[in-house]
Amino acid sequence: MTSHLMDSLVYQNSWGTPELHQLFDDVYRTRSWLEILATLAEAQANFGLIPLEAAQAVASTCRTVELDTAFFAEVRAGFEATNHSTLGLIRALQRRCPGESGEWLYYGATVQDITDTWTALALQKVHAIVERELVAIEANLLQLAANYRDTVMAGRTHGQIGLPITFGFKAAIWAVEVQRHRQRLAEIAPRLAVGQLAGGVGSLSSLGPRALELQKHFLTKLGLKPPAISWTTSRDTLAEWFSLLTLIASTGDKIGHEVYNLQRTEINEVCETFVAGTVGSITMPHKRNPEIAEHLGTLARVIRHNTALILESLVHDHERDGRSWKAEWAVLAETCLAAGKVLGLLRTMTGNLEIHADRMRANLEATGGFVLSETVMLTLAARIGKQSAHMLVYEIAMAAHSGGRSFKDAVLEHPQIQMHLSSGELEALFDYRRHTGQCVAMVDQILVELQRCRVEEQ
Repeated sequence: MTSHLMDSLVYQNSWGTPELHQLFDDVYRTRSWLEILATLAEAQANFGLIPLEAAQAVASTCRTVELDTAFFAEVRAGFEATNHSTLGLIRALQRRCPGESGEWLYYGATVQDITDTWTALALQKVHAIVERELVAIEANLLQLAANYRDTVMAGRTHGQIGLPITFGFKAAIWAVEVQRHRQRLAEIAPRLAVGQLAGGVGSLSSLGPRALELQKHFLTKLGLKPPAISWTTSRDTLAEWFSLLTLIASTGDKIGHEVYNLQRTEINEVCETFVAGTVGSITMPHKRNPEIAEHLGTLARVIRHNTALILESLVHDHERDGRSWKAEWAVLAETCLAAGKVLGLLRTMTGNLEIHADRMRANLEATGGFVLSETVMLTLAARIGKQSAHMLVYEIAMAAHSGGRSFKDAVLEHPQIQMHLSSGELEALFDYRRHTGQCVAMVDQILVELQRCRVEEQ
C-alpha cells in the first residue's frame, strides 16, 4: 500500500524519476546504511577500538543480510516497540551476527552519524544527476538561441507588448541562468561531500584517543571528507542545497510559465511538441494542453514549500534537536525526486519546442505599429528634441487609438512628421527586424562565452 503520490504505482513517474526512486527507496537506503556500518566496524578494528574478528563478522553480516519483507517487518516492529530510529535495525542485525560479534555493532556511533553520512553519499549521486541534466538543458537552450537569434517577436512587459526582441534573445537569457546554476552546483560540491562521525554530542568521546584519525579513515573509505568540526546542529549546507534546488526548479517554472503563456491559442508563438496519443481533456477532445509547462510549475511549488521547511531546521537547541533534524527526513527524498523530474521535463521541453515565427511576426504587426513608437520618437528627437518628439508622438498615438487607426498610417500621414523625415526614413522605421536593439549582438556574445566554458570543462 502507498499513500504518497511519489510512491504510487500509477503516478510515481510524474513526481520523480526511476533513477532517483531507486536511490531513495527503503532497500537501497538500508543497504547504504549497512555498508556505512560495515565500513565503520572495519575502521574501528583498524584502530583497535573493537576486536578484529567481531568487526569482520559484523561487516560480513551487514553486506550479506537479505533485505526481504520479513527483515523489514522485523525492523519495523523493533522501531515501533522502542520508538528509536535505528534500534530496530540494530537488534535485527545483532540477531543475525554470529556468536557475540553483534555486541560490537554500531559501536560508539549515533543515529545522526549514519543518516548524515548516508545523506552526504546520496547527495553525491543526486548532484551528478542534476549536473548531467543541466548540461543537456543548457545545450538545448544554446541551440534555440543560435537557431532563432534573428527571429523577431514581441517583447512584453506587464503582460503587454512593449518592443521587438528576438526569440534567440529570450532563449539566451534562459541559457545564462542555467549556466549560473551550474556554477553554483560546482561551488557547493565540496561542502556536500563531508560525512559525519561525531557521537552523542559531537565530541567523539566514544571513539577513543585516536577518534579524529579514525573519523578520517572511516569517511575516506566511503569517499567522503571528514568535517573540520562536527556538524550535528549545523544544517546550513543542507539548507544551501535545498535553496539551490529551489533556484533551479524556479528557472524551470519560469521557462515553463513562458511557454504556457506563449502557447495560448490567441498568441500561439511557442508550443510544446505534441506527442501522439496525449489527451488534453476528456470533455474537450480538441485540447492540446501545455502539460509539461504546467507540471513544471506544480513540482517547483512543492520544492519551494519544502525548502521553507528546511530553512526552519537551521535553528537547533543545544547539541541535538530532533524537531529540526528529523524534518529533513520528511522532505529530502521528495525534494530531490521532484527536482530530478523538473530537470527531466525541462530537458524534454527545451529540446522539442515548436517555434512559430509567422505568428510572432503577425502578433507584432497586429499592434498596428504602436510597438515602434519608441523608435519613431528617438529618430524624431534628433531633429526636434526629445521632449518635443515625445509630446508629438504621444499625441499621434493617442489620436490613432481613439480613431481606430494604425500607428503606422497615422505617422506616415502626419504633416509635422513629414517635415522632418523622408518617406524612405519613415518606411525604415516600421521594419521590425531593424529595431531589436542589441538582441542579436548579446545572443552572439552569450553563444561565444558559454561555448568557451563548455570547451574548458572538457
